[in-house]
Amino acid sequence: MASLAEKRIADAKEHSDPQARPEELRLLEALLFASSEPLDQAALAKRMPEGVDIKVALAQLQAEYASRGVNLVRIANKWTFRTASDLSWLMTRESTETRRLSRAAIEMLAIIAYHQPGTRAEIEEIRGVMTSKGTLDVLLETGWIRPRGRRKTPGRPLTFGTTEAFLSQFSLEALSDLPGLEELRGTGLLDSRLPSGFSVPTPSDNPALRDDEDPLEIGDLELALAPAVEPESGGRS
Repeated sequence: MASLAEKRIADAKEHSDPQARPEELRLLEALLFASSEPLDQAALAKRMPEGVDIKVALAQLQAEYASRGVNLVRIANKWTFRTASDLSWLMTRESTETRRLSRAAIEMLAIIAYHQPGTRAEIEEIRGVMTSKGTLDVLLETGWIRPRGRRKTPGRPLTFGTTEAFLSQFSLEALSDLPGLEELRGTGLLDSRLPSGFSVPTPSDNPALRDDEDPLEIGDLELALAPAVEPESGGRS
């Protein structure tokens, strides 16, 4: 038995101009506009009539919106509509009202993004300074980083990585879209006189745990956000 979507497409084709816009594009358009979060191809395909090539339909819809005020973009292998990048100035008020990250938090976020998965001690070693727990908490609360697992070393420290929210915030389709060495040097973010052999790592989007990581345990997220215990001062009176 034909689905409701298939019947509607058949009716539309029967009463419309053969050169008219394909009905599956209207369905995709409606699904993406109605969703409060990005959708992957599998979720979209389930709502489409049988026989529709979802990849082709998405490519057609993306091309249609390429010159409009909103664009169809892919973020972390999921699709969503976003304001065109050249109109970002319209969002200036919203962006200036958000809380600004400290320099320490920005450095920590950059290290996690490029070197993930990493532990707090590994991040501090790269930065060359100790990192306050509050800085890590701020990044966890933004949802841009998350605990991935536990390192298979003494103490089994938590490892951290970025999230889909991080990709969405910085309009990245994948971590491989982060700027490389030459791009960073061109923007002035890196000293032009770098040490011999200096390189910028290429981060991986693979969410699977690595050989040196154990799975998270119950309560690990709560532990990561728990307030630090201050040592007691003085003895009992």
